[in-house]
Amino acid sequence: MEVIGQSDPPNAAPDAPRGVFRVSVDEKGRLKLPASLVQYLESFKEERRVFITTFDESEARLYPISVWRETEKMLQEPGDDFDDRDSLALVAANYGQDADVDAQGRLTLPGELRKKLGLEGDEVRLHCFQSRINILGSGEWERRLAAAKTNLPDKLKALKRKGL
Repeated sequence: MEVIGQSDPPNAAPDAPRGVFRVSVDEKGRLKLPASLVQYLESFKEERRVFITTFDESEARLYPISVWRETEKMLQEPGDDFDDRDSLALVAANYGQDADVDAQGRLTLPGELRKKLGLEGDEVRLHCFQSRINILGSGEWERRLAAAKTNLPDKLKALKRKGL
């Protein structure tokens, strides 16, 4: 029985797993996703189809294919920043490719992307953000975490005032 006012909007993104997952990229460039991330991807009803790319050459982004299609539409929209969108689309196309998550929860990262980000044989960090899964190499993760920890007391104090 559906309760009026308590159903999810028709295009609501599924709840993403929280936290950071550590996984290794094997010698074949494969990444085994934790079960909770496989379930998250399956909740998009895409039969485990994803698009993997980067925009900034520092982190890989794993998109459920339906989310990537929306991102492509946004990149193709006309506007004052079309040249920027076009540049990002070109970088994404250069490093990106479609992939399927296999029955064991594995997928193969694009070779050029793996090499550029130094992910081969690395223990990478995965975390969900904005309906995608970010993939960061151990060095990039440590750099970002160290930067995030600077001035923590000041950051916490400011956000406490906003209700944290």
